[in-house]
Amino acid sequence: MTRKTLAALAAALGIVAMQPATAQTRVTFKAAKAGTSYYQMAVQIAETVKQASDGAVSITVEESQGSVQNVKEAAGRGANYLFTSPPALVAKAVAGEKPFDPKDPVFEKVRALFPIPSLTMHYVVRADAGVTHFGDLAGKRFVTGKGSFGAKEAEQNFKDFGLEGKIEVIDIELSGAGAAMKNGQVDGFATAGSWPAPNVVEVAATTPVRLLSM
Repeated sequence: MTRKTLAALAAALGIVAMQPATAQTRVTFKAAKAGTSYYQMAVQIAETVKQASDGAVSITVEESQGSVQNVKEAAGRGANYLFTSPPALVAKAVAGEKPFDPKDPVFEKVRALFPIPSLTMHYVVRADAGVTHFGDLAGKRFVTGKGSFGAKEAEQNFKDFGLEGKIEVIDIELSGAGAAMKNGQVDGFATAGSWPAPNVVEVAATTPVRLLSM
């Protein structure tokens, strides 16, 4: 399952190109959790912009707990705030729908800059966990990385496949899911990112894993 993701800027709060060329422009880029493809991509974008502008534009990449946090912070971050988010979340923020209620008109000023690679849901389990298809996740210990877009998608997928309430969701940071799986503390994890997600590649390098098909 994929979702096209956009990088969006609170444009009304200041656009980089409008800043004086002689002064260094500082931009905050709220990305994703460290170790994910989107965090690494944000770092690469920051380095490229700095090089292309001869240091006139400095982008500080910040780790995020997920797209919901990214969008929420747009309301109070001030000038030069850049963030990644699926378009659907921005639309919810503009409409004042949960988890962005009550409605805040500041979200109407958010503008998209450019698309970045689509989100792909990765469902990763230990090869010895006895899980070969989605239904086998019942009764298993699973990490979804609460607060992230991937966690919300995973919860919806569990519901769609009749697994709601049947999986023991472990509330730990997604960055620790690989180690927990390697140590046998959890059976698997879900993550959303461009294919293949770096954290999945990292885990697969040291632990036999299986990717579940939907």
